[in-house]
Amino acid sequence: ALEPRHHEQLDYTELFTDELNFAVCPDHPWARLGHATRTEIPTQNYIFYSKNSYTFQMVGKYFEQEDMVLNSVMELGSMDAIMEMVKLGMGISVLAPWIVKRDVDEGTLVTLPLGRRKLKRKWGVMHWRNKPLSHPEQAFIDLCRKTTANYARNNSRRHGLLPQDAESVIAA
Repeated sequence: ALEPRHHEQLDYTELFTDELNFAVCPDHPWARLGHATRTEIPTQNYIFYSKNSYTFQMVGKYFEQEDMVLNSVMELGSMDAIMEMVKLGMGISVLAPWIVKRDVDEGTLVTLPLGRRKLKRKWGVMHWRNKPLSHPEQAFIDLCRKTTANYARNNSRRHGLLPQDAESVIAA
């Protein structure tokens, strides 16, 4: 689960953090340029998973703080469908590198930083605060910790999971 707002009845165990990036097809002008162009960000056709999701809210707030409104937004119920449409140049998306890693490695998608500020999400496991964890529940949390620790260990530029340098990302 993504990190929740404070909840009195639940405990939250953080597992890892990811960073959202633009995902574009290799023929997109931004891919050739190596970064997004600030004036073009609001004019793109965006493809998102769900307008009701916490991630969509985070993205909207991020661009609102940059005084931008994303003008064209399409909603699809499948991450695979989103990536296929982006590969075909039918729009762009905002996704985490671990979701598009295979496509980036194969050269069918390119990821670019959103801007100078990073947009990060915290992922973890939630459970009832006043209820002791059962053995299977604790084993599940331990497995999640082990798996995400491997993700964090491999989360480096040489593995293609972190975005490019954000220093010169968005031309003013």
